[in-house]
Amino acid sequence: MSLPRSLSASGKGGVFFLHGGDEYRKAVAASTLVEQYADSATRDFNLDVLRGSETSVERLASVISTPPMMADWRVVLVKEAEALASSPAARKVVLETAGRPPRGLVLILQATVPKQSRAKFYKDLARIAQAAEFKPVPADAIPAWLVSWAKGELGATIEIEAAQALAGAAGTDLGVLTQEVRKLAEMVGPDRPVDLDAVRKGGLHLPQQDRWAWFDLVGSRQIDAAVRGLPVLLAQGETAVGLVIGLSTTLLRIGVAIEGGVPALQDSLPPYQRFLTRRITGQARRWTRADLARALYGLRRLDQLLKASAISDEVLLEEWLLGLQVRRRGSAGAA
Repeated sequence: MSLPRSLSASGKGGVFFLHGGDEYRKAVAASTLVEQYADSATRDFNLDVLRGSETSVERLASVISTPPMMADWRVVLVKEAEALASSPAARKVVLETAGRPPRGLVLILQATVPKQSRAKFYKDLARIAQAAEFKPVPADAIPAWLVSWAKGELGATIEIEAAQALAGAAGTDLGVLTQEVRKLAEMVGPDRPVDLDAVRKGGLHLPQQDRWAWFDLVGSRQIDAAVRGLPVLLAQGETAVGLVIGLSTTLLRIGVAIEGGVPALQDSLPPYQRFLTRRITGQARRWTRADLARALYGLRRLDQLLKASAISDEVLLEEWLLGLQVRRRGSAGAA
């Protein structure tokens, strides 16, 4: 895995603070740092893995202060480092070490900061240590993330439709999904893309209606197909609220493409999603500004109705979809 720029790759060691809600990428970054610094020949002597919820301050201080043996670096990985925040003595040890790391020390603090925490300890640590925050990849962005991850980490190509089907079948756990992509890439062999057929042959039970493909149907204004796929999605366990969130993202991106073109759209997308620019701009050509504004207004009204109306979610969603179809035909007739 390529480390974030905020984590030094120059081999200078020191204290690394890995935090955020994405447990998979955080753990992979920690493992990458261990591999980078811990000499395999002397690892038994120079690698300590602790848990903040189980270790004492005395043990932590002792391990940190122990110099490397027959190697350049001593690596200390502390998982659940957020548990150290409750101890003034532990906070002092960690911050003093981050401020003046002993020569030859690599201290990796892997933490999940409590939501809405305002603890000064985390802010100070993020300021003086080499810090990186690993925010969770939004569920609707996972297929695009998989495409970029496969290219960057494996040198393999997985088509977006295959990534969407895989996420629909295996869920949103990045650890599970990356393992599946590895297996599929090995199955198809080098220089061949992982396509939808490969995912089918991989033995996974694919959903009848891919949620991401469904959002593309709406974005492309293939309303009849979207209406047919709606009850299938809901039967598979999708929620109306989740679909509204996904639809909002789809339409807002189309709006950015309409108003600002390719440059604005690329600026609004995370790096791992920028390859979707052509697809989104293609969808944008099917919308006028007025149609998009009405669709977004209707989506807001739909969200309110879903929370307050006794009408079924499917009926409300279908009504919104059919409204798009009626407006499009009306626009075509006027033209």
